[in-house]
Amino acid sequence: MREQILAAADDLYYRKGYAAVGMDELRAAAGVSLRRLYALFPSKTDIVTAVLARKHAEWESGLTGAVADAGADPRDRLLAVYGYLENWFCTDDFRGCAFINAFGELGGTNPEVATIVRDHKASFQAYMASLVVAAGAPASLAAQLSILAEGAQSTAAIAADPQVAVQARNAAEVLIDAAVAA
Repeated sequence: MREQILAAADDLYYRKGYAAVGMDELRAAAGVSLRRLYALFPSKTDIVTAVLARKHAEWESGLTGAVADAGADPRDRLLAVYGYLENWFCTDDFRGCAFINAFGELGGTNPEVATIVRDHKASFQAYMASLVVAAGAPASLAAQLSILAEGAQSTAAIAADPQVAVQARNAAEVLIDAAVAA
């Protein structure tokens, strides 16, 4: 039942926005009673945080899988991040980063959501830093590549253009080559 509610919430929040979806709409989409919904999730913040935890796990699994599939070459592993983004941007239901969306809607009024979003973004930057270290590049490259990926997510959502990932990958190649040559 919990997973059923989270799946419905994930879908509704991602399509319509966190603030736009009320508990009654979520209850109907999940096919549960309002009483059962509140028994499992006493507040909307409880549902939002559970959805974001689920999104974080999906993101990490997908990203690390794409990087692992790129093989052993550190440069290829760094660039695989942008291939992962391109594949994601090409999905029919792409609506941008759920964390950026949550922060934009709720981050200013819900400190718990703001913390979850910041932790997610910090986790991504730490992962990029580990890939940069493995490539033998300066630590500053990690922040630059992370900013490219974050900017690509926002731009692709706003422009509805998955090619933004290719442009970000091209810029990443320039940055990586310059960092490794230095």
